[in-house]
Amino acid sequence: MVVGAGFAGLVAARELMRRGRDVLVLEGRDRVGGRSLTGNVAGLPVDLGGTFVGPTQDAVLALAAELGVHTVPTYHAGANLIRWRGWVRPYHGTIPRLSLTGLLDIGRVRWQFERIARRVPLTQPWTAHRAHQLDTVSLGQWLRSVHATATSRDLMAIMARVTWGAEPDEVSMLHAARYVHAAGGLDRLLDVENGAQQDRFLAGTQQIAHLMAEELGSRVVVATPVTGIEWHDGTATVIAAHGRAEARFVIVAIPPAHRASIQFAPPLPVEHQELAEHWPQGRLSKAFAAYSTPFWRAQGFSGEALSDEGPVFITFDVSPRDEGPGILLGFVDARNFDHLPAEQRRREVVSCFGSLFGEEAAKPLDYVDHCWGAEEFAAGGPTAAVPPGSWTRYGPWLRQPVGPIHWAGTETADQWTGFLDGAVRSGLRAAAEVEALL
Repeated sequence: MVVGAGFAGLVAARELMRRGRDVLVLEGRDRVGGRSLTGNVAGLPVDLGGTFVGPTQDAVLALAAELGVHTVPTYHAGANLIRWRGWVRPYHGTIPRLSLTGLLDIGRVRWQFERIARRVPLTQPWTAHRAHQLDTVSLGQWLRSVHATATSRDLMAIMARVTWGAEPDEVSMLHAARYVHAAGGLDRLLDVENGAQQDRFLAGTQQIAHLMAEELGSRVVVATPVTGIEWHDGTATVIAAHGRAEARFVIVAIPPAHRASIQFAPPLPVEHQELAEHWPQGRLSKAFAAYSTPFWRAQGFSGEALSDEGPVFITFDVSPRDEGPGILLGFVDARNFDHLPAEQRRREVVSCFGSLFGEEAAKPLDYVDHCWGAEEFAAGGPTAAVPPGSWTRYGPWLRQPVGPIHWAGTETADQWTGFLDGAVRSGLRAAAEVEALL
């Protein structure tokens, strides 16, 4: 039995089915894909959830290739833009050259951060040198402790928002270091070329989930929230909206915070209960605007931009081709956005695009956004924003099985945690655990 039809749950079920096992997948939403959701703007597919893939994300790329889904490169030619302290200016590369002092300081901070990250064990980060010290402070507190300038702190805040859907003061320094190490370093995490944003799927990522679900057929049941799991050493009973089902093993493939929505009988060990309470999801939303052409390309711009003002703080060009339509993707700070009426959300995003790319960007043909914090199931951002103190206290229980219950989901992965690739890896790992016991 698998709870959750995101990438992790579908991969686990598909792997077990291939090994001749009977499997059933129950999903609370009325669709498959989990945090992958493909919508449309101006009649073209856009990823409202997980979007990009890049080098070393071998698990999700192998899955996509096997299913016949191919990638296209993310457009990144030309100059990037940054709106900073009220001014808009172009820059090249990953880090804006805002001033010589600022450039030297962000280089120093990055070197110190990556030196720490490389030393954090991916499998057991709580055993790292100075693990408790690193987990006691937030990323923001660490930045202040190394006397990072305001510019460096604000640039790192943009990274924290797009990575975890949280502010630097909300994320454990140990979690931040381990997360970056799991991605292969800051360059790999942040870059387009040779980085995590290098490629995307033209028809969207959710097609991969649909193809897996088609293979599984009637083994996938949607619109069926799991409310309880009764378990013993040799069996489990899964209680859902439309009935009960018996299983020898259950793979729960949902974010750790949302394990608390399931009533376990007998109750899970206290460490597992507390983990769910201390492993919260971040909050992040996305918005897209469509234009007749990607006009910024003709002006020599890449479509990538950073902003120290809201609501959009980073943008990408996800246009399907040079001649148009042109599509801008904006990552949005959900805290002051999700509660707004739809028309106001549109006005604020379009105004932000206009301030970056000019008057033409303020007059889109179409617009769409998605507020993940308003989701009924697994509400929040792309991944967990793990607060100080949680890794050293609760980390050992993150994916430790309890009787017949095993855990999957991108948060439980040791590589590319928080990405689609991490979700695929976690599904393969959980399926292997169950198969070994069967």
